[in-house]
Amino acid sequence: MMPSSEMISVEDARARILAFFHRLPAESRPLLETLGQVVAEDVVAPSAIPPLDNTAMDGYAVRAADTSGASESAPVTLRVVADLAAGYILQTPIGPGEAVRIMTGAPLPPGSDAIVPFEETDEPLRGINEAPHKSGQVAIYKAASVAANVRFRGEDVQPGQTVLPAGRVIRPSEVGVLANVGLTSVPVYRRPVVAILSTGDELTAPGMPLAPGHIYDANAVSIAAMASECGAQPRLLGIARDTVDDLTTKIREGFNADMIVTSAGVSRGDFDVVKDVLAREGSIDFWTVRMKPGKPLAFGAFNTGDGRQVPHLGLPGNPVSAMVSFELFGRPAIFKMLGRSDWARRRVRAITRDEVVNVDGRRFYARCIVTKGEDGGYSASLTGPQGSGILTSMSAANGLTVIPEDQASARPGDEIEVMLLD
Repeated sequence: MMPSSEMISVEDARARILAFFHRLPAESRPLLETLGQVVAEDVVAPSAIPPLDNTAMDGYAVRAADTSGASESAPVTLRVVADLAAGYILQTPIGPGEAVRIMTGAPLPPGSDAIVPFEETDEPLRGINEAPHKSGQVAIYKAASVAANVRFRGEDVQPGQTVLPAGRVIRPSEVGVLANVGLTSVPVYRRPVVAILSTGDELTAPGMPLAPGHIYDANAVSIAAMASECGAQPRLLGIARDTVDDLTTKIREGFNADMIVTSAGVSRGDFDVVKDVLAREGSIDFWTVRMKPGKPLAFGAFNTGDGRQVPHLGLPGNPVSAMVSFELFGRPAIFKMLGRSDWARRRVRAITRDEVVNVDGRRFYARCIVTKGEDGGYSASLTGPQGSGILTSMSAANGLTVIPEDQASARPGDEIEVMLLD
């Protein structure tokens, strides 16, 4: 990669980052560990679902012809010959004038072709202490049609049917489908391991005493939470001090990850050494992007010494800048490694309620609160001051404005583009 010191566009930066990443290998994982992952090969059903014709309701299995003409004023009375619960099979066929009391999910008795719900019989009229399952007969108040309230064998899944094609993202409903065909695991593309390192002499880990001049490190856990939400496995490397030796040691601890993410150390300050270490241990592709917040953003790769290269995303140190930058670049990279292409957030046009000033020719991602009106239109209000150190502004936001580089401002009432985060 040839290093670039020029300030490049968001699209160019994302394209150059994504070009480095590839879908990870497949592995078999337990169902409950696969949410958000991508199915690596077609999943084929070994048998029919449901395996037998069964009832969709509690009621009575009957021969539809035996209920012909039934009404509340002239009910048809049938003889109850059995009581059948789900999980059991009745071998004896139903004969003329007979019925079987049956519970939802139980296989249809031989000879029956319809289910009469309890509500269309005299069962609700019986006392609760009369043990209705022992009643020798039942009055039918409504004629049943053939196949009424019957779920047929294979109506959900046929034997040999592809129930999940390769490339499908697994949601809770897909987990249910996989379990429904009897599986306990499924081949999916592996989750990427993202090593996360904070840098700076001023940082203190949350929970530790805070010395004068120090601040708590919020970036590591914020980025780790974002990586986890995307489907990655975050691995915290701790805090590196502002020396080349300490930073190098900490970064090398992440060489077995699929991506290394650092925060701070990528601007022009005297102690911003991440770029120096990246240049020495690997290569830099670019380190400035035409966006606000998040202009100082380094991307490159570390050489591990065994022929591998580990991609590195160097985020700014300010917490809002770090989160916005990871949203725009880290999230798409993780999705690509997962085999997903649906990383793009939904965008809407919204009427801004506040003035949004964009003075320095960069794309402005201001934190905003997006609401939908009764007319279906959207409006957006800024979360307040937009300083890149105001982390509560990210907590309050459900969207980011997308003010183009060549637009100096948007006034209240103007229509703007908004990227939704929720």
